[in-house]
Formats: sequence, structure tokens, C-alpha cells
Amino acid sequence: MSWFGSRKRAKRERLRALPVPPDWLPIIGRRVPLWSRLSRSDRDELFGHIHVFLREKRFEGCHGLVPTDEMRVTIAAQACILLLRRETEYFPTVQSIFLYPERFVVDVAEIDEDGVVSEYAEDRSGESWDMGPVVLSWEDVRLSARPAPKSYNIVLHEFAHQLDLENGVVDGMPKLPDKESVRRWSGVWSDAFDHLQADIKRGRRGPIDHYGAQSPPEFFAVMVETFFESPAALHHTYPAVYDELKRYFRQDPLVWS
Repeated sequence: MSWFGSRKRAKRERLRALPVPPDWLPIIGRRVPLWSRLSRSDRDELFGHIHVFLREKRFEGCHGLVPTDEMRVTIAAQACILLLRRETEYFPTVQSIFLYPERFVVDVAEIDEDGVVSEYAEDRSGESWDMGPVVLSWEDVRLSARPAPKSYNIVLHEFAHQLDLENGVVDGMPKLPDKESVRRWSGVWSDAFDHLQADIKRGRRGPIDHYGAQSPPEFFAVMVETFFESPAALHHTYPAVYDELKRYFRQDPLVWS
């Protein structure tokens, strides 16, 4: 490890050892429902990750929004649930989180197979840029704390895209430890993705958000949301996918308290 890497690691260890500010607990208890299901050791680890995340990431308000401590702690806590029990570099390509008060409009240009360009405006609740910021709607972050018929957590979704990027390309597969893991993942996820698309064509409605059928990267992000928010539904519908995520995250939300 380089001198710079050793210094960064030591700094992170000091941050993770900091005491928990008393105002964090009511914020996390109110805004992060998954918190109540974590073990004591996971909660302690999460606090440490939040310290590092808040020190290393900038929050920038858009459209007049001024980020508050509640916003920062809420987003950091939800994003860092994805880091528990694993070696992590804390979403290394993300330096900033842009926060809008509500859904925002982006200009989209698409090229079809005939080379025709279509341009239109689209409302979005979040974006995750390659080698750039994560963009979030605070309104949708707040909605993640409310009961819903389907899994919905925009922070988990957008930061799952950042995990996807850690292998160098956004392709629906995070960085895996070896060739056998890549081979197994590819087969399981390809079959599940094809199955979801077939369900949509047949008009079947299941517990998995059909937004995941848009592309393998969106499928991965939706499955990560479902893994944490509705683990029983994912385990029942796509047990092999559930097992792959359990192996990757080293967590099993089905047995959380």
C-alpha cells in the first residue's frame, strides 16, 4: 500500500472511531426504517461509515434547496447500508451529491436503430453519473421511509449503480472476486432478466418493479432495492438472484431482527 493509501486508511479508522452525535439517532430512527432491523454490531459499523461518508462527500443543493444535517445523515445512512460487512472504498467515483427539493427535469436524447434522434424532457427522482455525482430528489428520499406496495428506495437504487461501476463499466454486475463468481453471476442474472421481460410481455404483474426490465444496470439497481426493502418477495420470486446478492453483500435481510 502506498503512503497516501496508508494515510487515507488511518484517517478513515479515526473517523469510524468517533462518537455518535446525539442528533443522529432521531434522524435515522425516523428516516431510515431499515435501521430498526440491523444488529447492534451492524449499527455500530454503520455509524462509522456515516462519519467517513459525510467527511468525504459534498452535498450541494439545487433549485434553492439548502442541505440540512437531517438530509445529509439520512442519505449517508441509507447509502452506507450497502457497505456493511465488506471492504469498501466508499463509492470512490462519487465526490458530490446534488440534492433537489423534488423531482427534477432532464433533457434526454435517444438514437434508435435507424439512427433517428429523439429528444424529450423527463421527470426523474434520481440519477447516478459515471465518474460523477449522484443526483437525488429529497422528496423521493423521504418517500423511502413510508410503507409502499413495492420496494422503493431511491438512495439504495442510485448508489447501487455506483457499486455496478466499480468493475469499470455499468453493466449490471459489480466487482466480483474471481472468474467463477463472474460466470455464476452472469448466468443467474441473465436468466432472471429475461424472465422479467417475458413477464412484462405477457402482462404479468409481480413484486419486482418493471422499471428493472429497461436494462441490466437498472435490473441490478431494482434488485438491490428489493433485496433490502422486500427480501421475502425477492427470495420467493428470484431465489438464485437473492443468493447472489446475499453472497455479494455478505448479508441476509431475511434473518434480520
